[in-house]
Amino acid sequence: MKIKHELDPIFQKDSKILILGSIPSVKSRELGFYYMHPQNRFWHVLERVYKEPIPNTIEGKKEFLKRKKIALWDVLSSCTINASSDASIKNIKVNNINKLIKETNIKKIYTTGIKAYDIYQKKVFPKTKIEAIYLPSTSPANATYTLERLVEEYKSNLL
Repeated sequence: MKIKHELDPIFQKDSKILILGSIPSVKSRELGFYYMHPQNRFWHVLERVYKEPIPNTIEGKKEFLKRKKIALWDVLSSCTINASSDASIKNIKVNNINKLIKETNIKKIYTTGIKAYDIYQKKVFPKTKIEAIYLPSTSPANATYTLERLVEEYKSNLL
């Protein structure tokens, strides 16, 4: 199925880091915000890394990101994908991440998952010249990583 990314990037002028996924999951597209599948561990990981509860509301999540100077977006602006499977992604177009970087204080870029990392390195890095730091996917499909292991990986990179 061909999909177009319809979520706006979350950022402020003083954002210092950018976390990029590949493209929103079916559930995230349905609910209109990032990492909204109830089994995705992204928000749980950030709660533990920053030792601060994150509200369940979209506005609460945006406030948390703002306080932590975190920008959130995805590498892809459109692609062909089966359900939410990164492995099935084809026919890609990337977001204008360089424009976002120029509007902020972003100095570090992280990707969640190998697909986002690979696409960033091949298609976006030549424009931004900022190396991405790979972080493991928080998707429930990434069963090789426990929540504790994800927290350790994110903590050692984000803090």
